[in-house]
Amino acid sequence: MAEELKTQQQFDAFAEEVATALGTHCRTAPLPGYARGLARLIVDDEDRALRLCQPDAHRPQQLRVFAGLPDEEQVSAPSIQVSTISAAHVAREIKRRLYPLHAQAMEQAAHLTAYQQTEAHARRAVAEAVAAALPGARLEEEHRRTRITWQHTPGPAGQHSPVQVDSLSAVVGPSGEWVQVDACGHPDSMLPMLTALTQVPRE
Repeated sequence: MAEELKTQQQFDAFAEEVATALGTHCRTAPLPGYARGLARLIVDDEDRALRLCQPDAHRPQQLRVFAGLPDEEQVSAPSIQVSTISAAHVAREIKRRLYPLHAQAMEQAAHLTAYQQTEAHARRAVAEAVAAALPGARLEEEHRRTRITWQHTPGPAGQHSPVQVDSLSAVVGPSGEWVQVDACGHPDSMLPMLTALTQVPRE
């Protein structure tokens, strides 16, 4: 029959038993960030962070176990639901069901990280080439975009006529596959800049 874990003390003791069943070097710690109910962190032999949670106080014999990932905004942490039949049962289900899911999620996260690094490298190469054609341009990273801004005030110093500022803004796409340009200014200043941009080499 499943144990009903109704207090944090009971839950902590059960988590300790699960940790012992998982491996000799497993350890437990508080999990203060979980606000839905009882919870405890287990760090296993391979430094996997397992979050034992009781999401429903009306079902104290049911647990949700999450296997933490380095960046859970990119890839969601895998989880399983398991009954508190015994600490040994929970440990077996973690090894049998959760560990394979965690391995798959880690592989997915690694592929995503590699893709993002390749994407950022390609975008940076194009952005730097565009900026090289715009002396004094400023680069600003946005979400999967690079914005390039350039401004120039033509005319001799001390000129009292209305000041016209030449400006150009360019946005480089995620992998540098496109560049969007918005330019405004005197043709004598802007045309050479735009011509230079058409000659930006591609990798």
